[in-house]
Amino acid sequence: MSRDWAGSQGDRPLSANSRLKSFRKLLAHAREILELDIGFRLWDGSSVPDNLAAGAFAIHLADEGLVAALLRSPNPETLLNLWVSKRIDLINGDMFDLLARRPKVRTREIRKKLGKFLVFNSLRKFLFTDRGGPWPLETQPDDKPSDGSQGENEKNVQYHYDVSNAFYALWLDPQMVYTCGYCTIWDNDLDQMQRDKLDMICRKLRLEPGQTMLDIGSGWGALALHAAANYGVQVTGVTLAVEQADYARARAEALGLSDRVRFELIDYAKVDGQFDKISSVGMHEHIGIDNYPAYYSTIARLLKPDGLYLHHAITRPAKKDAKTFRRKNRDYALLTKYIFPGGELDHIGNTLMMLEQHGFEVHDVEDWREHYQRTCRLWHDRLLANYDAAVAEVGEVKTRLWLVYLGGCSVVFERNSARIYQTLVSKSRRGPSGLPPTRAHLYR
Repeated sequence: MSRDWAGSQGDRPLSANSRLKSFRKLLAHAREILELDIGFRLWDGSSVPDNLAAGAFAIHLADEGLVAALLRSPNPETLLNLWVSKRIDLINGDMFDLLARRPKVRTREIRKKLGKFLVFNSLRKFLFTDRGGPWPLETQPDDKPSDGSQGENEKNVQYHYDVSNAFYALWLDPQMVYTCGYCTIWDNDLDQMQRDKLDMICRKLRLEPGQTMLDIGSGWGALALHAAANYGVQVTGVTLAVEQADYARARAEALGLSDRVRFELIDYAKVDGQFDKISSVGMHEHIGIDNYPAYYSTIARLLKPDGLYLHHAITRPAKKDAKTFRRKNRDYALLTKYIFPGGELDHIGNTLMMLEQHGFEVHDVEDWREHYQRTCRLWHDRLLANYDAAVAEVGEVKTRLWLVYLGGCSVVFERNSARIYQTLVSKSRRGPSGLPPTRAHLYR
C-alpha cells in the first residue's frame, strides 16, 4: 500500500500533505471548469484560490475526515451531520448565496467536464482516512409515521415545539405565529404578514360575537387571542406542547382575555362538546396518513351542523398511485426524522376526498405556496441574524439544524416541490350553505 493510502493509524505528515495538495488541485480544477464563484477555506488555513479575499464568499472545510465521510456515505444525511457539527460552514454568506452560485449545468454535464483521473487520484487518497467526528445526529431514532396514540403524538409534538420559547421568539413575529404568513403585497414584512394571516382566517370563518371556536394545534395562542380580542368569540385552544400552553395561558392573562380564551393540554381526539367554528392551522402535518379517518371523524363530531371548518396544511404534489406517494425521497425523510418526527404530508386531492367522505362540503381552496416561501425565508434570515443568541439558548447543533430546515423549506416551496392550502368547508346539508355569494368580504 502506498503512503498516500495510509489511514489514521500510523499516519505520517507526508501522507496528510499529499492528500491536501491533491485535494487543493482538485478544487482549483473544479472552480475553473465549472466557473464557480465560490472559494474554499481548508483545514490547514489555506484557501483556494490562494488569493481569496478576506470578505469573499467561501465554503469552510474544517478537517480532512469530512472528505472521507462523504466518499463513504455520499448522501444528504452525511452532509447534514457535517453541517450541524460545523465541520462544513459558509463564510461571508448563507445557503441562498451558495444556491445562487451553484453551477448552471446539470450533474451529468459536470461529470463530463471534470477531469476523471484528477478526481480519482485526489479522492482515492481519502478512502481509508478516519472520517472524524462528531456525529451529533447519529443517535436520532429511526423515522416512522405516528401511530396516532396520544403518547406518540405528545412525544413528537414536544420534540419540535418545546425546544425553547426564547429560541422561537428570536425569529418569529411578536405574536409568536409559527405558520405561513399572508402577503397582501409581496414585500410586506413578517409582522404584517402574520397580522394579515390571523385576520384572513377569522374572516374566512365568518366569526361573530358570542360564537364558540376550537383552535386545534393552538401553538403559542396567537390565533385564539386574536379571534377573541377582535371578533368577540369564545375560544378553546388545544395543544400537546407544554411550553406553548404555558406561554399562551400567560399571554391570555396579560391581555385580559382569560375569560374568553382557554388553552388545554390535550390531544384533539379527546376534546368534547361542539363548536360553531373550528380551525386547524399547521397541525394536520403531524397526524399521519393512516390516522386521517379518525381525525376527520373527530372534526365532524365537534363541528355544529351549521358550522365552518378551516383546514390549513402543507401538502406534496400527488403521484401516480398511493404507494408511490408514500415513498419518501431522502430530503423528505430527513425532514420527518430530524425536524418533524412522525409527520407525513397529504396531497390536496386526498384532502378534499377525505373531507367529502366524512360529510363536508368544500367551499374554498386557496394555495399559499409563495406566501410560505417568503415566510420561511424571513424566518431563516431572522434566525441567522440572531445566531449567537440562538446558540446560547439551544446550542449550535439545534440552531444550525433549524437554519437549514427553514432555508430548505423556502427553497422547496419556491421550486414548487411542496404546497400549502387553506380549505374552507361546512357540513354537507340540503339547501343554502349560508355563505355570501362572493369573496368580497375577505378583501375588505
